[in-house]
Amino acid sequence: MSQGKVKFTVAIDGPAAAGKGTISRAISETLGFAYLDTGLLYRAVGRRVLDGTPAVIAASTLRHRDIARNDLRTPEVAAAASEAAAIPDVRAALVNFQREFASRDGGAVLDGRDIGTVICPEADVKLFVTAGDVARAHRRWLELRASGNDIDEATVLSDIRARDARDAGRDAAPMIAANDAVQLDTSDMPVDEAIAAALLIVRKIWDAR
Repeated sequence: MSQGKVKFTVAIDGPAAAGKGTISRAISETLGFAYLDTGLLYRAVGRRVLDGTPAVIAASTLRHRDIARNDLRTPEVAAAASEAAAIPDVRAALVNFQREFASRDGGAVLDGRDIGTVICPEADVKLFVTAGDVARAHRRWLELRASGNDIDEATVLSDIRARDARDAGRDAAPMIAANDAVQLDTSDMPVDEAIAAALLIVRKIWDAR
């Protein structure tokens, strides 16, 4: 694929630990598209909230250094990010940044929870990557243990279920699959297989342009 200066947006949504980040990074690296993990924006806001900054102020004054912090991948930050994301003014403060990124020349991949429904409803490709909550909790538990977090798997499962409920039930941009999104269930899929399936979908739509 030679994207040149063509705009081509890939929107990838789904719940925590479904594999959307891994798939998004692989698409970006394979096809040469720019990549934005929009969850990091909310994690950075959540981290600032935990540090004492009101959520809306944290979102409206977010800087690159906030996103580049190395302490954004903890369960506490994930919970704070999910709570902040339910605040309409927080989401509004971050919308323009995401849309500008999505419209850049040369292709862009964005992953999150409302990319295909709110941020980029006209995206060229929309994927909704999902998996069962038990499978996702196990993946997240392994990640947390590998990064030095001492947490039991049952707690991770409880956190995953609570976050799913918040993300799907919030009034502001709830996590749902876009009507025209291709759904990809990774519950029983090895990583390489999931990436290959997603790449096949993106390439098919690119070739049909």
